[in-house]
Amino acid sequence: MWLTDLLRPAILTRGRGGKQQNRRTAYLDGLRGFAAFLVYWHHHQLWPRQNYLIMGADYIFENSWGFGDNWFFAAMPVARTFFTGGHFAVSVFFVISGYVLSAKPLSLIYSNDHAKLGDNLSSALFRRWLRLYIPVFVTTVAYFTSWHLFGIWTVSPNHEANFRDELWKFYVEFKNYSFAFRTGGEDWLSYNFPTWSIPVEFRGSLIIYTSILGLSRCTKNMRLLGMVGLIFYFMYIVDGWFGSLFMAGSLLCQLDLLARNDDLPRIFKIFERYKTPIYYTFFIVSMFLSGVPSHSRDYEVLLKSPGWKHIAFLTPQATWDFKWFYLFWAAVFIVSAIPRIWWLKAFFELRFNQYLGRISFSLYLIHGPVLWTIGDRLYVATGWYRPEHEINTPFLINAFPLSKKGPLGLEPSFLVPHIILLPFTFWVAEVVTKLIDEPSVRFAAWLYNKMKAPIEQQK
Repeated sequence: MWLTDLLRPAILTRGRGGKQQNRRTAYLDGLRGFAAFLVYWHHHQLWPRQNYLIMGADYIFENSWGFGDNWFFAAMPVARTFFTGGHFAVSVFFVISGYVLSAKPLSLIYSNDHAKLGDNLSSALFRRWLRLYIPVFVTTVAYFTSWHLFGIWTVSPNHEANFRDELWKFYVEFKNYSFAFRTGGEDWLSYNFPTWSIPVEFRGSLIIYTSILGLSRCTKNMRLLGMVGLIFYFMYIVDGWFGSLFMAGSLLCQLDLLARNDDLPRIFKIFERYKTPIYYTFFIVSMFLSGVPSHSRDYEVLLKSPGWKHIAFLTPQATWDFKWFYLFWAAVFIVSAIPRIWWLKAFFELRFNQYLGRISFSLYLIHGPVLWTIGDRLYVATGWYRPEHEINTPFLINAFPLSKKGPLGLEPSFLVPHIILLPFTFWVAEVVTKLIDEPSVRFAAWLYNKMKAPIEQQK
């Protein structure tokens, strides 16, 4: 029975248990899930087209509309986010994390329960590393084990000659990758490069926990001012863009908490009557900024990009990679606007987006391995192949050729493989959620409770 429950897709259990009432912040779960799908779609758009034309599809997708005299629909403002919105999605992840990680401790601060606040932060900090890194560790080991167990070839990374050497290579990479305060090396695992954001997620979590504790004894207004100050510091004084994203999520959480208690600072009352046009403006500006050029970190590229060159002067001096400044505002604006625009909120509360929210972490972790194994082979079969495929999988080349005509990003030869890829990736993500992600959360909580001293020994 347990194996059936593990392998049965959630879509086949629809209708069981009746309709459930969404939580107040259910829209955040849906937004996280939809953002995870954008990451999936971004990487699939770029992977098969690495030899597209002369410059590569990423040159077209990730530059502004009209850059280099390229006027493709997929690079148009707003439209581009739905083709290559992966960086925007990561920014949204960090704002949501800042919001969610802050919710409980901030509510304890405002209820003046500092004893429980200490317990909450202790538990959260203990569990956070385990919750983030256990799924990365297990899924990565399972991925490279499949190479040696089943003889699977992948374009990258290079496979070691035997499983023992592969384990050692992974150990060397993972021990450095999992150290939050490392000062060198790559930001990602060569086995799964989208996981670069996990160490950043952990560092952002540390910022949230320490800042909330540090500001816990401050007055309401001083706490708000302290959060704004940290956002400014991370973005404009040092190159800590991710810290700004996490702190912005925490600030939004605190403002929502104050709004529910009718305790917002008086300055917000001035804008109360204009809130609808303000939040629609936030939404529109967010959709434009979410398409910031991301193909190069060179500031000169921004100055040469149609549309963007007019606002390039806004980029802070401290920001090394300019895209994160614009994605900061895009992510903050969209997260703050969604609960105030009814149809947007309703969209992210749809059952399917809630489903994506549940499997979002696993989807983020496994979509790359699925792409580089099954996805790569399906794309080769429909006509998207490179020289290395002629050597390693020649029997698949054009096995089922389809047309590459049509708008860039929507060609039949690209879309048809997703009849298989999309449901399969969702199913694998769901299995990983049940088998690895959710158990890792329970394990971290169990371990904390096992190691925690009895109350009488904590005095």
